[in-house]
Amino acid sequence: MDIRQLRYFIAVAQERNFSRAAEVVHIAQPPLSRQIQQLEDTLGVELLDRSKRPLVLTDAGQFFYEQARQIVAKMDQLRRQTRDVAFSRRRRFVIGCVGSTMYGGIPDLVRRMRAHWPDLDIEIREMMSTEQIVALKEGRINVGYGRVRFNDPDIKRITLREERLFVAFPLGHPKAGICGPISLSEIEGETLIAYPEKPRPSFADEVLNLLAEQNVQPGAIEEVREIQTALGLVASGAGVCIIPAASQRQRPDDVCYRMIAEKSATSPIIMSYRMNDPSGMIEDIMELIKQMYADRPSWLQLSELQLTNEYVAET
Repeated sequence: MDIRQLRYFIAVAQERNFSRAAEVVHIAQPPLSRQIQQLEDTLGVELLDRSKRPLVLTDAGQFFYEQARQIVAKMDQLRRQTRDVAFSRRRRFVIGCVGSTMYGGIPDLVRRMRAHWPDLDIEIREMMSTEQIVALKEGRINVGYGRVRFNDPDIKRITLREERLFVAFPLGHPKAGICGPISLSEIEGETLIAYPEKPRPSFADEVLNLLAEQNVQPGAIEEVREIQTALGLVASGAGVCIIPAASQRQRPDDVCYRMIAEKSATSPIIMSYRMNDPSGMIEDIMELIKQMYADRPSWLQLSELQLTNEYVAET
């Protein structure tokens, strides 16, 4: 199975006719039919119901079509981006970050970086904290922003700040209409929606460890992939969720947020980069972050933390 066969199948699936599909991909009909047959033999399933006119996708064929479109689109994007890098004089800088930082400082920082380096191509990739380690070592990203503490001799880590944690309640919950901080003991027995379920360790483990330290036992734990899914479930009344402060900017109309009272209920924002960083930009980025914090943007005020003039480096 190769990318050419995927393109052929997509054409057949869209045209529902071998003759028209052959015109689209600029080959004769017989070799196109053979390629589709070979693809089905490789997969061991029928992708098309040839007894009907126009052709009809089987259930397996519909699934394969949807996946094939994504793969081909990704390959096309990869080719374009690779050519852009090869023929462009602009420098490229890739940032990896966990999803929750997109509701806090990452957009603000990237705007400042673009103003500081107008000729720099900046790309943001969402990835889990543990995935950032591998991506840094392989050179796929230049810097990462995550929440999980780890030790690696090749990676330098700097804790930028500790962000307060909040409990998300569905509207109508008995504790949703009350103002002020809430103790973790008050969610004893509640169904906890934790994220991400993988890869581990992750923010979910940080939350579960926090509850264990406070001797708080959830009634049940449901793990999901993303914070958006977690808050959607909270809004539906499926349970409660613990989130970083800046993530309160999501679902303000159907979810109620209350800050956790315990001082230990924080989550770090950790900046990671290669020990021998080749970009030469880390010091300037740190200065931009200091300026950003000094401006006290609204997303930062949600955390209600006292900021210091120095960053605490992890060893």
